[in-house]
Amino acid sequence: MSFGRRFSQALEARGPFCVGIDPHAALLREWGLDDDVAGLERFALTVVEAVAPLCSMVKPQSAFYERFGSRGIAVLEQVVAASRAAGALVLLDVKRGDIGSTSEAYAEAYLDPASPLAVDAVTVSPYLGFGSLDPFVDAARRHDAGLFVLALTSNKEGPEVQHARTDTGETVADRVLDHLRRLNAGAEPLGSFGAVVGATIGETGADFAFNGPILAPGFGAQGGTTADIARIFGSAARHVAPSSSREVLRAGPDAGAMRDAVRRANDDLRALG
Repeated sequence: MSFGRRFSQALEARGPFCVGIDPHAALLREWGLDDDVAGLERFALTVVEAVAPLCSMVKPQSAFYERFGSRGIAVLEQVVAASRAAGALVLLDVKRGDIGSTSEAYAEAYLDPASPLAVDAVTVSPYLGFGSLDPFVDAARRHDAGLFVLALTSNKEGPEVQHARTDTGETVADRVLDHLRRLNAGAEPLGSFGAVVGATIGETGADFAFNGPILAPGFGAQGGTTADIARIFGSAARHVAPSSSREVLRAGPDAGAMRDAVRRANDDLRALG
């Protein structure tokens, strides 16, 4: 089954809210844990146990595991396996972007089912040229996986590149969305090639009807609201997975409180229709 179909079914069954599993050092301390591999493992697996049975998708940020070296990656492998066993899609936030054989190696590391880090989808950067993502596109098609391509992010530095004009007058972000539109053409019920669009961006005039999934980070504690999702995405809002980390994780280590935070977010988002 394609990632686009799995994504659509998961949002329908469990709601659109996506939880970022991001073990910041500050959050480990808030939980009363040491900033070491044991604390990382306790934190991450507690979050998975609480939220993965409820969420359509979870999004571990690879950097917070990588900082502990190979033992941190081993914890990430546990997070991926336990989340998928609980029925959640796993989007690994790695934002990889390279060329040629290096890009191909990254794609196989995360999208080949034979890899211990195999996930349902990854985030990637198109800013070496969209064609540099071809190995990821090929691997995603081969393994029924998905991509979320950086398009319009909320960080203050983003417009320097994303709002720049191309040789045909469109913005770079619009060009990225056009590429996704072509990749997803004719897919039912949804293509597997998505975009990352911040939940707190201003007016852009972008057309988000590209027949693909959308990840909207920045929801909740970072300022994005249900009204923002409706404003930004319009009719494409039904394909949006708003994402938050701190909104849920700061409710821990109380598993019930984390579950309640997920339920509240999904209830609010379902009101979009």
